[in-house]
Amino acid sequence: MGVSRLDVLYRRLLLTKLFIQGWGKPEDLKRIFEFRKIIGNRERCKDLVQRDYPIFIDKVEDQTDCKIHNGHFISPLEHFVPGILPAESVKARFQFIVPKKWKRHRPVCIHLAGTGDHFFWRRRTLMARPMVKESGMASLLRSSLKNVSDLFVMGGALILESAALLHWLEREGFWPLGMTGISMGGHMASLAVTNWPKPIPLIPCLSWTTASSVFTTGVLSRAVNWRELEKQYAAHTVYEEEIISMLEYCGTDSFRMGQEFVKNAPGSFDSLSDLDLAHDLLNLHSPERDQQMGLRSSCSQPGTGGHVSDTALLMGRRERDGLDQMLSAVSSSGPHLDMLHAKSITYEAGQRQSLQRESLCFMKGVMDECTHIANFSVPVDPSLIIIVQAKEDAYIPRTGVRSLQEIWPGCEVRYLNGGHVSAYLFKQGLFRSGFINQINRFIEKVQFKGMIRSQISASLMNSVGSNVLQK
Repeated sequence: MGVSRLDVLYRRLLLTKLFIQGWGKPEDLKRIFEFRKIIGNRERCKDLVQRDYPIFIDKVEDQTDCKIHNGHFISPLEHFVPGILPAESVKARFQFIVPKKWKRHRPVCIHLAGTGDHFFWRRRTLMARPMVKESGMASLLRSSLKNVSDLFVMGGALILESAALLHWLEREGFWPLGMTGISMGGHMASLAVTNWPKPIPLIPCLSWTTASSVFTTGVLSRAVNWRELEKQYAAHTVYEEEIISMLEYCGTDSFRMGQEFVKNAPGSFDSLSDLDLAHDLLNLHSPERDQQMGLRSSCSQPGTGGHVSDTALLMGRRERDGLDQMLSAVSSSGPHLDMLHAKSITYEAGQRQSLQRESLCFMKGVMDECTHIANFSVPVDPSLIIIVQAKEDAYIPRTGVRSLQEIWPGCEVRYLNGGHVSAYLFKQGLFRSGFINQINRFIEKVQFKGMIRSQISASLMNSVGSNVLQK
């Protein structure tokens, strides 16, 4: 499947840069990686956010079709990883759009924000208020990344903040509850649902299993400030010597990532035509390459008792030919194509290429550690999940990445024609109707189970009564 030209064009028109200040403080990365191992396990963290966690309503606006409640609460992440959040993010703010008249039950959908959606207006106008009119459903809305670590901090915060809001909605008598989001918002909603200890409908739109491919092979990779990332990676040995050993991989996608995407991409990217990479540039089997790639520790071999190198840990303890495959894929994509496109390479250029590869691999590793769905618990009932994807999405590459259907057996994936941008602009109605239908299916499923339980109880009571009469 090719990629949308509109996605590519839209990305070129935007001048924003991602991760302009680099990786973030190494100590912050360590702390958030350690906390990820807690929130990645639903049983370990089910009691982190108490059911009576305080939520405050500051103001209520009366509209013609609904009431808009503006509220806030302290992000639970501040209690567990103090100081990790920016000062302005410690107080989490939300809007709760409530219909003046409920049609059936009191359903609520939590909408998480996508990339660049820093305010409530867009989701309130395109999703929340239309859902009030179409189904009488309430909506709760949660609001340029400077550091790579900011993305992971946001993920941890949203998982705990979503739990706080779900507890609050339950206390207030709203039901059923569900979650959705578009693009990054869809991925964050997916992470939040992995942590919720009850069945809950989820519709993640235009998102997939990991953010690593977004920033290494998708069109957003061109917005990444790779120069600053490479400079910091070279200057601070802590990334290679300490942080790499904390990374966890969760599947073969680390080595198949982007191969088919790269094969199809040149037809869509004008700047990717005339691709001519030297084979020896990607050959990492020589001792010289090993030294350049930072393979300084002794790798374990059968019978040697050696230690696994840090880079081997980063690569998911796969075979070296797997490393070649991944580097061949990711180094031939995204922002590094122009850097790698050279027919004569000097010694200094070779060193630069090594640093580029190491930075790219490190990006893949840290993104998978904190955003890969397989690093989190499977939702309680995956059958309540419908993933909506665009067939030609250039922002969210799927080729070579593990499928959500593989990780969450029982979920459903639906595909729309077109790319990421066109789906966002023109398919909001489908996103809304998909969520409304899933909520109705959930209600019917719960009612059916209740009916079966009632019939079983009645049958047992009749059986007990019959036995008593016989005695």
